[in-house]
Amino acid sequence: MPWHVVMLYLALLCIGLSSIARCDEWLDTDKVSQQGKWAVLSGILLILTTLPSYRIFCRWSYLLFALALTLLLLVFLNPSTNGAHRWIRLGSISMQPSEFVKLAYILALARYLIYRNNYRRLTGLIIPFILTLIPTALILKEPDLGTALIFLPVLFTMMFAAGAKLRHLAIIGVAILMVCPIAWPHLNNEQRSRITSWANQVDGGDQPRNHGYQLHQSKMMLSMGGLWGSWWTGNSTDDPKAYRLPEARTDFIFSVIGERWGVIGASSTLLLFIILIWSGLNIAITTQESFGRLIAVGIVTTLSTQVIINTGMTVGLVPITGLTLPLVSYGGSSLVASGIAIGLLCSIRIRPGYEIVGEPFRFPR
Repeated sequence: MPWHVVMLYLALLCIGLSSIARCDEWLDTDKVSQQGKWAVLSGILLILTTLPSYRIFCRWSYLLFALALTLLLLVFLNPSTNGAHRWIRLGSISMQPSEFVKLAYILALARYLIYRNNYRRLTGLIIPFILTLIPTALILKEPDLGTALIFLPVLFTMMFAAGAKLRHLAIIGVAILMVCPIAWPHLNNEQRSRITSWANQVDGGDQPRNHGYQLHQSKMMLSMGGLWGSWWTGNSTDDPKAYRLPEARTDFIFSVIGERWGVIGASSTLLLFIILIWSGLNIAITTQESFGRLIAVGIVTTLSTQVIINTGMTVGLVPITGLTLPLVSYGGSSLVASGIAIGLLCSIRIRPGYEIVGEPFRFPR
């Protein structure tokens, strides 16, 4: 059992719970108890996913992907929340299917790649891209730009790990970049305003009243933390406007960490994620079984992309996309899916496996 991975998982959970408790102080709510319940469920699912061999998911991967896409379609039958169809309401519980689609997509793509080498040709990349575009299009329809951005990096890294030629991946990457300007007119007003406010951001001055407000407040909270944060120094401001950060416990939880524990706490959180990602890469490298290696690569890419985008948008390095920080942000679906993902990594680590059918996807590049 890779106990260091479990300890990293628990440490990030504790950081998330304490940060959500900080938000409860400002907003007079009690979300931390609900998150604690989801954390327990996440831990149970981590254990249940670790115990059996991850290979059992190979047979059912396509079915799981189809079920996940079905749930993704069902969100459009539910009433919208803040103009978005992202959740399925089950009484007092809400489920966000897109969090589970990411895992199902990784399993389905890994299943496809281990048995074929036609993706060594440029035309052979069509099927993997279709598998990618289906969930991406549905999630963009919700709309949820942040989650949709995860799928292409996962596709490219898994294809690379499976042996796709670099020149083919480069050609497709350049083609996607060339298409991006064409997509601009199809973005809604809110999405375009987030990009323009990011491009025109100015530090200091009065609070902007447009979509630059969140970024302004995020930077203010990070600066309030200083080196050690308000928890150590007690230098929290008495100005209530300073704490008016929309979606603080979800999208901008990293800003709360910076305010509470300063640069030291924020850097330590990033260090924990770096160690977790490095551990996942090590699992992918050491496993001798194709399916497990590709799953590990997909999970590590998903974690890396979410961490980079989420922390980057809180400091103005990337536009605001509404993407949560894994294991830390408030949200049951994200926490449960992350627990399953870590459980898969643990299962792969304790069962490195052996290749008994030749050497799939080991080709000269």
